[in-house]
Amino acid sequence: MLGRMFSSSLEHNFTRPNERGEYEVAKGISSTCFRAILDYFKNGVIRCPPSVSVPELREACDYLLIPFDASTVKCQNLRGLLHELSNEGARVQFDIFIEELIMPVMVTCGQRGDRECHIVVLTDDDVVDWDEEYPPQMGEEFSQIIYSTTMYRFFKYIENRDVAKQVLKERGLKKIRLGIEGFPTYKEKIKKRPGSRPEVIYNYVQRPFIRMSWEKEENKSRHVDFQCVKSKSITNLAEAAVDPGPDQASQRMAAQDAAAQPAAADLAVVDPYPVALPPPPTED
Repeated sequence: MLGRMFSSSLEHNFTRPNERGEYEVAKGISSTCFRAILDYFKNGVIRCPPSVSVPELREACDYLLIPFDASTVKCQNLRGLLHELSNEGARVQFDIFIEELIMPVMVTCGQRGDRECHIVVLTDDDVVDWDEEYPPQMGEEFSQIIYSTTMYRFFKYIENRDVAKQVLKERGLKKIRLGIEGFPTYKEKIKKRPGSRPEVIYNYVQRPFIRMSWEKEENKSRHVDFQCVKSKSITNLAEAAVDPGPDQASQRMAAQDAAAQPAAADLAVVDPYPVALPPPPTED
């Protein structure tokens, strides 16, 4: 990639120096980190400087398309180097788990019409023996089981679970949960009490689990649309208890109208200053 950037060919030569004759190769990569990367083109080995973190060097190598492995990178911080190598190895290993073990279980769930899956990872030596009459009461009968000691050891590390969750997100799955939970394997004993249901005690082992969903419209499937209709009935129980019949209601309304109309005497207006009218003419 760097050879193409500084090639004399006009087709690939897209790097131009600035006014001071400097080249800006990769924004965000420090000069110390880039100087160490240049050693790869001289002797094929990158020696990580103490001032450069291993994740920073890893990002720079990914950007410049330089292989990042134990043969090309030498670092004093072995913990940081091995952590990055383990993350890369975990991605590759989990991709194999998806194709060989997890994907067939998800396909089986999809063929039943399910849109989510809960997988419990057991070891090859684990034995599940549930009583048909007294099965576990925790909903484990809906869990899918994968027997793989290799995957069980893989999920023991929280860093591997973080890598697996990121891979599942990149593949479009949602509601991803990874952890370790108790899983019932076989029935230990039954406590019978007079007048009550027998209490079954199972042996539980701590095993990794994966829960994920591929449902597209999860919000719509759980939405219930209630149509609101205005009711004409009386909702007050006190009013319903004293509700009069039709005849009594009409009489009450007539009485209220009569009380609202004022009497004729109340409407008479008395003039405080009366005027005397002349007597009518008489005929002689």
